[in-house]
Amino acid sequence: MALVNAMYQGKPARPLVLAPGGFFHSNWYSAFLDKSKPGSVDVLTHHIYNLGPGSSEHLIDEILNPLYLDGCASTFSNLQAIIRRASKPAIAWVGEAGGAYNSGRHLVTDSFVFSFWYLDQLGMSAKYDTKTYCRQTLIGGNYGLLNRDTFEPNPDYYSALLWHRLMGTRVLSFNYTGNNMTRAYAHCAKQSSGITLLLINLSGNTTSQVAVTNGSDLRREEYHLTAKDGNLQSQVMVLNGQILSTGTDGTIPTLEPMIIEDASPLTVAPYSILFAHFPSFNAPACT
Repeated sequence: MALVNAMYQGKPARPLVLAPGGFFHSNWYSAFLDKSKPGSVDVLTHHIYNLGPGSSEHLIDEILNPLYLDGCASTFSNLQAIIRRASKPAIAWVGEAGGAYNSGRHLVTDSFVFSFWYLDQLGMSAKYDTKTYCRQTLIGGNYGLLNRDTFEPNPDYYSALLWHRLMGTRVLSFNYTGNNMTRAYAHCAKQSSGITLLLINLSGNTTSQVAVTNGSDLRREEYHLTAKDGNLQSQVMVLNGQILSTGTDGTIPTLEPMIIEDASPLTVAPYSILFAHFPSFNAPACT
């Protein structure tokens, strides 16, 4: 840190010092931060490949298993507790995450089904105050956001884009009392009023309905994500029934929501994902 400060003295900004990377181990990370001088590390980083090797035949089963997904919560919560306990000005990042190591698996980590894992990771990490989540990769391996041959967006590209546009940095406490096959996250809306909910239905048999109550207008914008032809291993994302594909000049398609004018329950079809923006929802934390 002293070297970085000296090199960038008088400059308008300096780079952050990130450490240590690698897989999270509670005792090691705790000792590392305890022995670090105050201000010597800006960011504690760790890697996530909780699905195991890309060669595994069980990746899809793990992605669709809520108990397996929940296993990563302890990593986020333990790192959050270590930082709080140390009382040092460091924050948490996921420095690298591809889900399945050794380059992932074709038609799994580059297909629609992987958005269940990816968006759940973004929601869970934000819940435990992770400030940045670095995806492995933009291009490369079988877990890139772009197809490594055509550079066309894989489904996770659109999932990331909707997250970026709709989910603000303020995370809300959200009590969902339905079955555990529905993953639910709530944030203040980004660059807009109200809130945005993210609902992930891991079930292929059950439609999930979520009632939202608030004293204000409950009209909303809905973004329903599904796989083309219902094939979870499809590399084509469908938004509100429309296939997402780039223009002839490579432009990203407009991601248009459905406008719902009433206060009916949110409906999340089997094996689908829903972003729902409530612009008039009165959440004191978002004002």
